Amino acid sequence: MSTPSLRPPVRRALRRLPLNAAAALTVVVCLFPVYWMVTTAFKPSTDIQSYDPRLVPNAWTFEHFHKAVGADGFALFWRNSLLVTLSAVLLALLVALGAAYAVARMRWRGRRQFMLAVFVAQMAPWESLIIPIYIISRDTGMLDRLPTLTLIYFMITLPFTVVVLRGFIAGIPPELEEAAQVDGCTRAGAFRKVAFPLLAPGLMATSLFGFITAWNEFTYANFLIIKQQDSRTLPVWLSSFQSTFGTDWGATMAAATLFALPALIIFLALQRHVTAGLASGGVKG
Repeated sequence: MSTPSLRPPVRRALRRLPLNAAAALTVVVCLFPVYWMVTTAFKPSTDIQSYDPRLVPNAWTFEHFHKAVGADGFALFWRNSLLVTLSAVLLALLVALGAAYAVARMRWRGRRQFMLAVFVAQMAPWESLIIPIYIISRDTGMLDRLPTLTLIYFMITLPFTVVVLRGFIAGIPPELEEAAQVDGCTRAGAFRKVAFPLLAPGLMATSLFGFITAWNEFTYANFLIIKQQDSRTLPVWLSSFQSTFGTDWGATMAAATLFALPALIIFLALQRHVTAGLASGGVKG
């Protein structure tokens, strides 16, 4: 007697089982360090130093969060990070929007070479420029200043912003703007009233990337802010929980959890728009 064949939905589920298992394993591997950071922030100090680590804490405490929030300079460094990050992101959006529109809508000599230069700048390792940037900042008196970090983060996020916005603008039919111009709008007015509202997913995607990049940056903030400790940012502040007696891991994990919250909240709020923006900016144009 022959074995009855499986129904199509069952066969599809069995074919997808290895991929689903691999995806679940990837998620667990990626999220476990985050889970360990958050749970360590809530563990009592005795459990953190225990030789018998537990996945689920026996007890929960907010002591480490109180210590992190009450540390010297917490509010000041939080303000510094927000100021530098938001300024760099807004500046990159303004400049990249004009550059992306010029590349996507206009025909001018050197347009392809310009985009090639943008791609090269995006691929360049920014860590290799630390010494030149330090020398320039020192010679121009820009060390220990937040505007210096703002300009550096602006340069780091600008190439990606130009590339994504260029693809997104190219995906908007130019006939929409031409119709608005026929109705009496100027070229700038047509872009502002017709194309700009359609760029919301692309703007959100690039804004999120720029925010996370600037918010998490440590090397330049640690290398260029030397004497003026009041100009430090949160990533550098996290290292303040180390002393000659070792590292206060509970306070460090609590501070790292607080540090990760803004980026996580923004990503969850903009996730749908970010996915659409990256997809449109990556395949169109």
